[in-house]
Amino acid sequence: MSDRTIWDRPAVLATALILVAYVLYQLLRPSKLPKIPIVGAKPGEFFPLTRARWRNFMDPKAATETAYNQYSDRACILPIAGALTFVHLPHNELQWLIDRPDTDMDVRAQIVESLQLNRTLMDPDLAHKPAHISVISGRLTREIGNLVPDLMDEIQYSIDTLWGMDGEKHHPICLFDTMSRTIGQATNRVFVGLPLCRDSALLAAAMAFSLDVPTASTLLHMVWQPLRPLLTPFITLPNRIHTNRFFRLVRPEIRRRLKDYDARRTDSSIKDVENVPHDFLQWSLDQAMSSDDPYYGKVDTLAGRVLLNNFTSIHTSSFAITHAILDLVSSKQEYIDELRDEITSVLAEHGGQWNKGALAAMPKLDSVMRESARLNSFVVTATNRKVVNPKGITTPSGTELPPGTMVCGPSFPVFHDPVIYPEPYTFKPFRFAENRTALEEKGESLVQRARQGLITTSPDFVAFGHGRHACVGRFFAANLLKLILAYTILNYDFEIQEKRPENVWFGTNRMPPMKAAISVKRRMEI
Repeated sequence: MSDRTIWDRPAVLATALILVAYVLYQLLRPSKLPKIPIVGAKPGEFFPLTRARWRNFMDPKAATETAYNQYSDRACILPIAGALTFVHLPHNELQWLIDRPDTDMDVRAQIVESLQLNRTLMDPDLAHKPAHISVISGRLTREIGNLVPDLMDEIQYSIDTLWGMDGEKHHPICLFDTMSRTIGQATNRVFVGLPLCRDSALLAAAMAFSLDVPTASTLLHMVWQPLRPLLTPFITLPNRIHTNRFFRLVRPEIRRRLKDYDARRTDSSIKDVENVPHDFLQWSLDQAMSSDDPYYGKVDTLAGRVLLNNFTSIHTSSFAITHAILDLVSSKQEYIDELRDEITSVLAEHGGQWNKGALAAMPKLDSVMRESARLNSFVVTATNRKVVNPKGITTPSGTELPPGTMVCGPSFPVFHDPVIYPEPYTFKPFRFAENRTALEEKGESLVQRARQGLITTSPDFVAFGHGRHACVGRFFAANLLKLILAYTILNYDFEIQEKRPENVWFGTNRMPPMKAAISVKRRMEI
């Protein structure tokens, strides 16, 4: 047996010394962050940023409240394990942050880095060439009124199937599971149409992928950066599995539509325009065919656009509707009765037809969704940006932000500030409807009253972000969520719960209790 030690192996020794030196350099190198207070750090301790990051991970609520309250007039560093390290600006500088041009602060660069899209997407160009955004902000938003009947048809089919038609006794259902399935079916009715939107395998892959991306990105942020390329294939294995499953199911439909498109273009005798699908996939295909870049017209690019939109839609909307129903069934029966009265009377005024006008005439329904979004905000920071100005940028309070700095404003603490929202931890379903009424009584304009609506953003309401980069899909999402809530309230009775199940904190995200059950019964008389 050899008695040689590491000292007798120069190559091994050199490698070990280089590795140790690199680790020490990474730990001890000067930070590019500005010299401002670190939330969660203790005076005089070694490695304050690293230790604060894990302290804040264990209690992100306290960390964000400290950043908001203790540093109300200046910036601070907010590090949380599993997420980016942000320079957190005070609330009074949020509008300044929003107003920065994209040449100073880039929202897309922040999203790519936050969600690690270069690793969590199988085709990162989907994020770097986001042509789908113009389809959502343009064609999809304009078509919302025409899409309402199809959405309600899919919602009815899904809810009736998942919640059942038993009107004799209450029975338990897992709320999040049924809501994510309903959201998946309804959104894919608009994304790919019938019958694909009801394909259980496609929906399972889409719903799984919607959780794969945030899960994988959180894990990757916890991995030391030099090791991420090595561990990415293992961490993102579910992403690849579910992407491939989804692509296999949607590719035949895309190829069929591409063939039909070519046939209509080359043969003028084909006038079957009425049977051209009216959905996101077709609009994306039309956009791709008008582009000079062949990348947009590839089958897998179009499939990737649909899957990426499934991620952004299912992930957040399933949380939002789960929160809203849990809030209602954990409050008072009279709230549900009052909502039913509004829905019933407005539907009667519209001939029993669900349409965009009917939804707009239900301020209490809108108020419930906005209040639930306020109380259960998904993210604890808002309007996140990355400094891209090569010269850096200076905040109004004098903090110098070098290039590459991640910047954010407050979200959770604003939604729970008693000065802005009286009784902030109390679910007051008609808070914003009452605000509208009060403004109307004061003679305020329709524009002022509309600012109490679900889709309206402000520095005090950032559930959808704020400014020119606010969520472009919020108009579609708001109508979808209100249709689901209205249908369930109108057609089902609920057992009122004594206490609402607690939300779950995971890094910088707050999620509903995914296994929480509620008891429902079909209403036989509507």
